[in-house]
Amino acid sequence: MSKNIPEKITNRLTLYHSILVEYLEAGIDTISSPQIAQRLGIDDSQVRKDFKLLNNAGKCRVGYIVSELKDSIEKTLGFAHAKDAFIVGAGHLGLALAKYDSFNSYGLNILALFDNDPQKVDMQVNNKQIFHISKIPNLVDRLGVDIAILTVPRQHAQEVADFLIKSKIKYIWNFTPAVLKVPPEIKVWNENLMGSFLQFACKEIN
Repeated sequence: MSKNIPEKITNRLTLYHSILVEYLEAGIDTISSPQIAQRLGIDDSQVRKDFKLLNNAGKCRVGYIVSELKDSIEKTLGFAHAKDAFIVGAGHLGLALAKYDSFNSYGLNILALFDNDPQKVDMQVNNKQIFHISKIPNLVDRLGVDIAILTVPRQHAQEVADFLIKSKIKYIWNFTPAVLKVPPEIKVWNENLMGSFLQFACKEIN
């Protein structure tokens, strides 16, 4: 990422990117900030403010060139620099993430999955092989991977995270509900699925 962009803005930029992809697929060449704002239910001044962070963001008065704006978002967020990752835990969530091809569009390449279930080891999922978890250190060294997506059961999360760190993994995208204890040099991003649902439920359902 070329700039230190706050999390909320990064999230909005990824949503803008999705809209731009839709426009390109529909053969639409230009887009305006009000059109984007209307789709997301936000003020168009916020969209324009976010676009000021982009490189070569276009001219808001005449509309944005969709392809150029999409490229600007990708450059700013670092999509162009592909990052390789492993999924650790081949349960329902891990398998679903392995089948999610759109990761490639955002510069994330899932190379393989890992599990300790002998019935899953050596299976293929979306052209990705499931290895026994004991193979992680060797493949980290061979492939230079430093990102792990953690999808194991909560009760095993800390133990597996410790193993990943010993295996030279530096970044953990944590999909488990466990709060991991890691050294300060290890970066953890917690994907709190239940927390996100509860925020939605409290705001929209009650």
